[in-house]
Amino acid sequence: MASRCLAFALLALLSACGQPGARLPALPGDAVVLAFGDSLTFGTGASPGEDYPSRLSARISRKVVNAGIPGETSGEGRERLPAVLDEVKPQLVLLCLGGNDMLRHQSRDAMHQNLAAMVAEIRSRGMSVMLLAVPEPSLIGLSAEPGYAALAKAQKLALEEDALSDIIGSRSLRADQFHPNAQGYARLAEAVDKALHRAGAI
Repeated sequence: MASRCLAFALLALLSACGQPGARLPALPGDAVVLAFGDSLTFGTGASPGEDYPSRLSARISRKVVNAGIPGETSGEGRERLPAVLDEVKPQLVLLCLGGNDMLRHQSRDAMHQNLAAMVAEIRSRGMSVMLLAVPEPSLIGLSAEPGYAALAKAQKLALEEDALSDIIGSRSLRADQFHPNAQGYARLAEAVDKALHRAGAI
């Protein structure tokens, strides 16, 4: 029995050590967080106020601005981002784009370049950034598109890699094939909250 408990403890430790990402500056109580993305950020599949930025704001006691636009690609987000940063002036950006690129079979290389360019734009303004990985479209066994982890490793970025894959892969947590339901968005907010704590932002 003791050896089994030790094995489980070791597995948990290895899993924790394997969490991707880097440290983030601590967010003061009056900090503004920008959730930037597409329909997954907007909250498609749930009612107003049930989107993950709203749920996250309540969890971390900081203002979280929802800047999600359904249907947006990474290229369109790259063009939109500077004006949103000018307007919101966040301390931290939660970046979640790429799903529409994959659904439309657009270039993965271009998607990765757009994400990298957005990270550079955010950091050039002295703002922090965390990536939220989007799963690859699949009928079986959803998993995050590998470019997110590669970018996070190369740029030493904080990353929430698995939550969306787990949520959209669960029938009870999704409203349709591509979007969480209210419970799913609550689960996403919980995962991002935990990721922010791991990274030292909260």
